[in-house]
Amino acid sequence: MATTEKTLQIQGMTCTACANRIERTLSKMEGVEQANVNFALESSTIIFDPERVNVNDFEERIEKLGFHVVQDHINFDVSGMTCAACASRIEKRMNRMEGVSNATVNFALEKLSVDYDSHQVAPQDMMAAIKKMGFELLQEENAEDKIDHKEAEIKQQQRKFILSAILTFPLLWTMVAHFNFLSFIYMPEILMNPWLQLALATPVQFIVGAQFYKGAFNALRNKSANMDVLVALGTSAAYFYSLYLSIEWVNGGKVGEPELYFEAAAVIITLIVLGKLFEVRAKGKTSQAIQKLLGLQAKTARVVRDGAEQEIPIEEVVSGDTILVRPGEKIPVDGEIIDGRSAIDESMLTGESIPIDKTVGDTVIGATINRNGSLQIKATNVGKDTALAQIVKVVEEAQGSKADIQRLADRISGVFVPVVVGIAIVTFLIWYFAVSPGDFRAALIPTISILVIACPCALGLATPTSIMAGSGRAAEIGVLFKGGEHLEHTQAIDTVVLDKTGTVTKGEPALTDVMIAEGFVEDEVLQLVATAENQSEHPLAQAIVKGVQEKGVRLGETASFEALPGYGIQAVVNHQEVLVGTRKLMGKHQINLLDYETKMEQLENGGKTAMLIAIDTKIAGVIAVADTVKETSKEAIARMQKLGLDVIMLTGDNTRTADAIAKEVGISHVIAEVLPEQKSDEIQKLQDAGKNVAMVGDGINDAPALATADIGMAVGTGTDIAIEAADITLMRGDLNSVADAIMMSRKTMRNIKQNLFFAFFYNTVGIPIAAIGLLAPWVAGAAMAFSSVSVVLNALRLQKVKL
Repeated sequence: MATTEKTLQIQGMTCTACANRIERTLSKMEGVEQANVNFALESSTIIFDPERVNVNDFEERIEKLGFHVVQDHINFDVSGMTCAACASRIEKRMNRMEGVSNATVNFALEKLSVDYDSHQVAPQDMMAAIKKMGFELLQEENAEDKIDHKEAEIKQQQRKFILSAILTFPLLWTMVAHFNFLSFIYMPEILMNPWLQLALATPVQFIVGAQFYKGAFNALRNKSANMDVLVALGTSAAYFYSLYLSIEWVNGGKVGEPELYFEAAAVIITLIVLGKLFEVRAKGKTSQAIQKLLGLQAKTARVVRDGAEQEIPIEEVVSGDTILVRPGEKIPVDGEIIDGRSAIDESMLTGESIPIDKTVGDTVIGATINRNGSLQIKATNVGKDTALAQIVKVVEEAQGSKADIQRLADRISGVFVPVVVGIAIVTFLIWYFAVSPGDFRAALIPTISILVIACPCALGLATPTSIMAGSGRAAEIGVLFKGGEHLEHTQAIDTVVLDKTGTVTKGEPALTDVMIAEGFVEDEVLQLVATAENQSEHPLAQAIVKGVQEKGVRLGETASFEALPGYGIQAVVNHQEVLVGTRKLMGKHQINLLDYETKMEQLENGGKTAMLIAIDTKIAGVIAVADTVKETSKEAIARMQKLGLDVIMLTGDNTRTADAIAKEVGISHVIAEVLPEQKSDEIQKLQDAGKNVAMVGDGINDAPALATADIGMAVGTGTDIAIEAADITLMRGDLNSVADAIMMSRKTMRNIKQNLFFAFFYNTVGIPIAAIGLLAPWVAGAAMAFSSVSVVLNALRLQKVKL
């Protein structure tokens, strides 16, 4: 058993008993040979079998014990990778470094993400270690620099392809002449001259193809193999054998025309460079979601400093700055309105097309649009702390993380190249000794074809390109997956548990019913009630006032007011005594309410809070308030059920109210009267019954349940704590986003499986066809290049998904 030693820094230990508890827990884990916890140094040293357990497992177990593993995090851009085998080698080397707890390479993004202990290893050590392998690490650039870097890479590949194509075209012409059905095409004699072919092929082989030799050398030097090894072996075999035949032809007196393979080597390199060009362009498109999000941001801000107005780059805005925003302009950063009022278009964040009225004291989000009023805003969150920056960060992390299915593909690609080289050698020996004894030429062709068609580029691109495109498209529709693993696991959900308040409902009470007794005028009664309730700070009172004002009724003056806890309110308005409240309040004042008992019960059975109204000791009617259902909830729940999901409502409300709301939106399974701390227990019960559960909530009391569920979905309009505990953030506060998230996950996983099928199809079908001699080397090169391009183009379809 090959063991590995890792040291973790741990926060939160208060005594040696804590250290002993962590040590005992780690020692009992499968695959752990020895675990020591040093309380004084606040560290743990673990010797373990990496095949059976990994550092992430230790971190999760320590976190569950109530302690925290201290990690530094850094992202690098990686240059020099040519296939998934390169990514696999870098990842293995990084994970073996002392002080590195977890390193992940994303081949499609050309990005390395490292969790490490800065006391044991520095970024410079990582860069030096990877440089020895023939690759280069650069600390992650900003988005604009990264785009410029991509453009430079595309131009470089274009130049290589143009040079290679110009030199290869005459050689391709000679290949065409070999086909009998094209014998009518004119073939200049000079093109058949071996020395001309050598002159054309040599720059292609050693200038354009230098990247393959360099990559192969670095791989072999580190006792590994990658795509470059296959391309360098295959094309070199064709080139040098042709050179040998050319020399033999000269020494033999230049009799006849030698059968050369310069064109095969040149065409293979040209096609692979073309494939790389298409691949780089397509990979650039998969990260367009980030560019679109960044494009939403304002570039400058108009700030007031030292009493003067000045326009500065957005990067120079600091928290506390006063910012002026004119009608039609983007709000530069997150802030609070200190002067003015306007309608703010927040559709980029919430998907809600109707602008929202904002005034002094309200918060505004950077990149939203000020529609019609001038505003003064105090900057609160700037730079990396803005809502938009956090969204970009979540999308980047999701695109850079690995799904479980990708880890399988990475393991396969890590051993694929050596296996292919072995198959090629065996094929050569079979052809040379059995099929065509002594015929080197006959044995060479299938060997070259195997080496070329087997490159595992498509295998390495299959999963990350789909994850990038899928998570990017999800972000555009307001669904933020926090990692590739969550994008993968969401498709397996079969049960969705919805919190009621703020998730199914709006989370704030609203006036729903007004019933006025005979002999009273509705507007007059509502004016008296709203004027009285306006003196109360109770949420139900505020809902009544707001509802009455929306009906166009103006408030009057209150002469006296008294709140009666448990009963209601008592006030004098316009020289009239007004009572609003419970049955007990009416009974206390000997007011007969027999005619309204049935109406009260009907309203309460509908999940509403009903309040009786009395004016000058006479019953004047009933007014009802309820937390109303979001307009989209019923439609969204129907969509979930259509997807085959079991939808459950979980709430702390009483059963009668919960059943009424559930009936209104079409939910048949309700778990009511659950205390906040019991919500996670209810989720666990469903999991114990074999369900894959997604929990959807928005409040602080939902955080434990969100963390317990297989997938936690936080409504983005909710609290930061709920959003932090969740795996997915639904930015729009609309339950349709739950169905969108599940559909996006299913479509992405289907796309990944298609890509893996394409990747394996090319290799598994191509290798045996090449081995029996039915695949020309140049066709193998074209097929290999096309396999990578087809995988990326298939992934790009996710960017056009309609939900």
